[in-house]
Amino acid sequence: MRRKNNKGKLTISLSIPEKKIILGIDPGSLKTGYGLIESSGNRLRFLECGTIKTGGGPLPPRLQIIFKDIQQVVRHWSPDEMAIENVFLARNPDSALKLGQARGAAICAVMAENIPVSEYTANQVKQAIVGKGHAAKSQVQHMVKVLLNLNTTPQADAADALAIALCHANTRKTMLELKPSASSRYPAEVLGAIRGRRKKRFTL
Repeated sequence: MRRKNNKGKLTISLSIPEKKIILGIDPGSLKTGYGLIESSGNRLRFLECGTIKTGGGPLPPRLQIIFKDIQQVVRHWSPDEMAIENVFLARNPDSALKLGQARGAAICAVMAENIPVSEYTANQVKQAIVGKGHAAKSQVQHMVKVLLNLNTTPQADAADALAIALCHANTRKTMLELKPSASSRYPAEVLGAIRGRRKKRFTL
């Protein structure tokens, strides 16, 4: 950005994109995928991904595994933000209940470290990554591999988690780009109302 100082001389100030580590989580009572990326402007860098397998048996010990393993990931990488899939549909009420509790365990592990959490539906994630809200898992895996320049295709749950992180990075970048132009066009109280509606819509 070029600016003139008080003496009329032209100075150049460079703005360095802020680096943010984003943790994406694809929750599940049997398998919970996680993925970490670093976002800096238009640049995205893969950090780590994996799958937390809880096994069978009673639900409470499985939730404890999710909580502890996510907590270890958070303490190791110190992510700035977390994004998680917002489940709104399940095959049956029992599955929905277990999935909701798995989400809760993961969210609590992150919120315990005061990390902001954003939620996205599966369709929002697929739309952002593939361009189609009803894309197949294989398409999501392929695009995650391409976007992060990976040598191998991630396992399905880990790929979904990375896709959620990528979706959040893209949404976050778009909102930051819109913020200055919106601020110049609308009064503060109007802009606040607009952002309030957006927050409800996109659950940021």
